[in-house]
Amino acid sequence: MNFTKLQGAGNDFVLVETSNMKRDWSQLAVAICNRRFGVGADGLLLLLPSEVADFGMRIFNPDGSEAEACGNGLRCLVKYILDRELVASAGTMEVLIETIAGIRRARIKKAPGKRAEIQVSLGVPKFRAEDIPVIIAEGDRGLVDIKFMLSYTITVDDRELPLHLVSMGNPHAVYFCRSPLADFPLARLGPKVEQHEIFPQRVNFEVAQVISRRQIEARVWERGAGETLACGTGAGAIAVAAQLCGLVDNKVGIKLPGGILSVEWDGIGEVFLGGPAEIVFTGEYPDGV
Repeated sequence: MNFTKLQGAGNDFVLVETSNMKRDWSQLAVAICNRRFGVGADGLLLLLPSEVADFGMRIFNPDGSEAEACGNGLRCLVKYILDRELVASAGTMEVLIETIAGIRRARIKKAPGKRAEIQVSLGVPKFRAEDIPVIIAEGDRGLVDIKFMLSYTITVDDRELPLHLVSMGNPHAVYFCRSPLADFPLARLGPKVEQHEIFPQRVNFEVAQVISRRQIEARVWERGAGETLACGTGAGAIAVAAQLCGLVDNKVGIKLPGGILSVEWDGIGEVFLGGPAEIVFTGEYPDGV
């Protein structure tokens, strides 16, 4: 089985072209994403044919679970499409990708002699409890609105965490902290927030610190993957939460351990994500695994 390893801001993926969804891709994801006994990656990307878009995409986490959306994975997938010349790459164009979370647009701008710029849509953010999803205490149900979802406090290890809950096609809980990000015990608290009882499908957990109206620093604990160097939908969730709280402008850079991702949002429609995407290497994986 041929594969391609890609990375976007250190968020790395193994991509496989296929039309076969009958294979146990969950089992393969566990094996191929293993950093000691496999190729090593934050996720397994599948490039698929689509009847409603130009291409289809599915993504499986290192624990075998399937994610609804992945911003960095989407940009890496489009990078692969361009490099393999599966679409024309002259001038400005748009590619439509079918995902579980819906059809996502990729804007591609290619100037002669320059690297193509790839910006992908993360969709329109959602805040309803059923969209995230999150189980709200019965006494709070009549209070649920956007403001409520942008300050929902849970207690983990006797520590109160005011969370900003956002769906970017997948669930996110953002925590803005004032102390240095390096001091936050993400390895200890990350899995406890991810698997907290109020999140029936688990949650991606972002810890962020606003530096200015145009820059935020962040760390991410991804559902099914643990702490990663970057997360595209996580960057989108952070930017949306910060903007709705009046902390940043509508275009902001999210500085993550693996690099900087740019997020644009007009406050109403789709969130757009930009950043690096590179092919690392190609290879062949034993097809019997």
